[in-house]
Amino acid sequence: MKKHLIASLVIASITLSSNVSAAENVENTERSHNEELIGLSSGIVVGAVVGGPVGAIIGAFAGSLLGKSVGDDDEIKTQQVMLESKQEQLASLNEENQSLIALSSQYEDAQQQLNSLKMAQEQKLTELALGLNVQFKTGSSTIEPHFQQQLDDVAYAMSLSPELTLDLTGYADRRGNGDYNQALSEQRVAEVTSYLVEQGVASERLNYQAYGASSPLTAEQNFENDFFDRRVTLKLQSHDSALAANPAH
Repeated sequence: MKKHLIASLVIASITLSSNVSAAENVENTERSHNEELIGLSSGIVVGAVVGGPVGAIIGAFAGSLLGKSVGDDDEIKTQQVMLESKQEQLASLNEENQSLIALSSQYEDAQQQLNSLKMAQEQKLTELALGLNVQFKTGSSTIEPHFQQQLDDVAYAMSLSPELTLDLTGYADRRGNGDYNQALSEQRVAEVTSYLVEQGVASERLNYQAYGASSPLTAEQNFENDFFDRRVTLKLQSHDSALAANPAH
């Protein structure tokens, strides 16, 4: 009788195991339940062989627990893989965020430097637009080194602002005759013009004229005032200011 009961349980176990195997292609949501069935059938077989009917019951219970444990372990591993993937994504996003913060800071610094440069440029242009004088020694049209540096600044300012033009006017002091002074004032303005062209300023952006000794700065003539009369005056002009000064053009 006992052997018949064991045989029946074994047949039932095999049948149940076959049914479970046939259902392995069912949707993934039934995977955990299938694993429990497999554990149950395996437990029945082991329990029946080892301990008879009572062993079969105990083995079935233990087998179901084993199958469920295997299913839970697989689920835990799957969740662990997903968690590690999310952690990697968060780490990557954090690195990108730090990079964006650094780039934003660099952009702000560059913007501040650019604003500072623009302000300095505007100030320099304002100073130059008020007028700059290149002074000369008596009877000379040679540009002294001190004034060469100032002319370099003018050329640089014009390179930054292509819309600007430059008015140059040459003068002489009141010593000597009128023809000589006129020729000397023309030579002085020609020297300044040539120097600026050498520094890269296009000649068509330079407007020049000379007045000899006809436009002294003061009515009184003396040694000191003569020094200031020996000059070439430079004045930067924008396109709009040039049109306003010469409406006929």
